[in-house]
Parts: sequence; structure tokens; C-alpha cells
Amino acid sequence: MSLVSTTRGGSDGVPRAIAPDRAARGPIARGQRARDRIIRAALEVLAESGLAGFTMEAVARRARASKATIYRRWATQTALLVDAMDLSFRPLPPPATGRLRTDLIELVSALETMLGSQPFPRLLAAMIDAAERDPAFSQQHLHLTEHRRQPLRDVLAEAQRRGEIAATVDLELAVDLLVGPAFYRRFIAHQPFPAQGATTVVDSVLSALRYTPINPPSRTSTPPLP
Repeated sequence: MSLVSTTRGGSDGVPRAIAPDRAARGPIARGQRARDRIIRAALEVLAESGLAGFTMEAVARRARASKATIYRRWATQTALLVDAMDLSFRPLPPPATGRLRTDLIELVSALETMLGSQPFPRLLAAMIDAAERDPAFSQQHLHLTEHRRQPLRDVLAEAQRRGEIAATVDLELAVDLLVGPAFYRRFIAHQPFPAQGATTVVDSVLSALRYTPINPPSRTSTPPLP
């Protein structure tokens, strides 16, 4: 089973799998390395056992730390879970194509990549479960979700300022329409993503928004005058 690194991973922001080196780990040290190691252990426990198996005892065993060490940093299980999620669920990097359509395709494609490979979906499912059970965690989950939506919101807002989509467009609804199909397909339908799925979703949404690109490229190439 895949384990999780708490590092940011690749440029797509997806948490990377790490080798199971538990047998080689020594006693946990103090400081930032100790904190990182506990969070890594917390993510491993969550990925393998889900919310039901996520306990301070399980994390302590995985990190080879005492419960007292963990409780010095996190007063509750929820606090540890929040920090682990905050470190792992980074926003996607902003696109740089400079065009609304290609920027959106890049972002939606990156989302499909994250949802299409473990451990991200398993961790996300566990954290959605936690948000349903714990009101305090629900608020933190909402904050992190809004943070992750920001790149899409920024791209759409910039297109709105350029006049490519109407000022009356509801940007929050547009974000929902862009990301909703990926979450439905992964967590409800349990179907793989089609090869051109992101492009199809983006084009459908932009059609509904009556997208009008500014200075669109010419369909025919005119040779320069001598």
C-alpha cells in the first residue's frame, strides 16, 4: 500500500509516495524534524486505516514517539489532522499560459491527475468523513478547500476583467462546474478519467459562459509582406 510524504512533492502539488522505511527509523528527535516525522506518520496511518483507525496511539507507534511527545504539539487528534491536511493539500500552482481556456485545461487536468492516483483520494475521503463528524474540523476543511479553489477563481476573475466572460458570471458557480465532474467521476461513479476529459469539461463550461477570447488567433496564416 502506498505511503505518503509530507513534502510538497512535484510541481503539481500531489503528495508523493515514500518507501516503507519504518524498520530503519530511530527514536524521534525534537524540533522541526520531529514535527515533520509525526505528521508523515499521521498521513501514513490515515492513508492505510482511514479515519476509524486514526488515533494518537496509532500515530505514536508509526512515528516511534511517545504520546506525550505528540500531545505537547497537538492537544487533540483533530488538531493533528488539520496540520497534516494543511501540509499535504497544497493549492495547484497557478498556470502561466495567459489564455483562459488553456489555463483552465491545465488546472482541471492537474486536478484529475491528483484524483486519479493514490494516496490523495484516500486521504481526501478520510478528511471529508472527518469534516462531517467534527464541526471544528469542518470549518478548517472549508478554509483549506477555499484556498485550493483560488487558482481557478483567479483565472476566471482575470478573464472577467479582460471582458472575455461577462461581469455577471457567478465565478463560484463556474468553479463548481469545472471541478464537479472530476469529483463525481472519482468518488461517486468510480470511473477513470477519459483522455480528453478536462478539455471537454472546460469547453462545455466556457460555452455556457459565452466565452469570447480577446484577440483570438487567426485560423489562417497570412504570410508577411515582403
